[in-house]
Amino acid sequence: MPYWNTDTLRIYHDNILTTDCLAENSVDLIVTSPPYNVDIQYGAHDDQMTYEDYLAFTRQWISRCYCLAKPEGRFCLNIPLDKNKGGQQSICADITTIAKNIGWKYHSTIIWNEQNISRRTAWGSWLSASAPFVIAPVEVIVVLYKDSWKKTSGTKKSDIKRDEFMAWTNGVWTFNGESKKRVGHPAPFPIELPRRCIKMFTYVDDIVLDPFLGSGTTLLACQETQRRGIGIEIDEKYCELAVQRLTTPKVEKPSAKKKKAKET
Repeated sequence: MPYWNTDTLRIYHDNILTTDCLAENSVDLIVTSPPYNVDIQYGAHDDQMTYEDYLAFTRQWISRCYCLAKPEGRFCLNIPLDKNKGGQQSICADITTIAKNIGWKYHSTIIWNEQNISRRTAWGSWLSASAPFVIAPVEVIVVLYKDSWKKTSGTKKSDIKRDEFMAWTNGVWTFNGESKKRVGHPAPFPIELPRRCIKMFTYVDDIVLDPFLGSGTTLLACQETQRRGIGIEIDEKYCELAVQRLTTPKVEKPSAKKKKAKET
């Protein structure tokens, strides 16, 4: 049974590796940001595995997602370009290779510029060729598909606007990350990320899955764009956080015109 559900949204307190809450070949789009294995204190997940164990875990859950996706299913995978905590690792290249070996086909990579270079603290050998660190202050969204890239099923109703399409088909996206303190989760992504993926790669009323739901951001984007959203989350406290975010009424900020009229 779902932990929480509406007519169009469902949350399961479950593990993507073992869940039986979804039928195979049933999902139009998977949008997720999995644990990065950088020792974030999630609660129910060990985020400090050996790199080999982390890649084995990655292979398991991406295989499960492959089974759940429709033949025309797409996969938007938000991961780091590389990783330096615990040793330099080409995490994007390694995970993309794993996904392709499972059967996913590669479409493209979107660079997400979080504009966070000011937070950088590690330089390696300062002003020396001895051992400098090269750190790209970006993440990526790897776009994959199962069997066929061309989408022929669904409502055929797109809601993406012309200016959005023109801007988002440029594979460098620039917007800020999300505040951990504001959301109450140690590693949230901003709603802009799943919102763009959903509007770009699905039709209205398609089924979108996030196998690492966390604070519920992907379902918030589904709620906003009239998609059917399914989230799986292993930690119950984050299931509850997601429910709170999905059920809290949005407070509309007054426009400049309304504010001025009120003041006068």
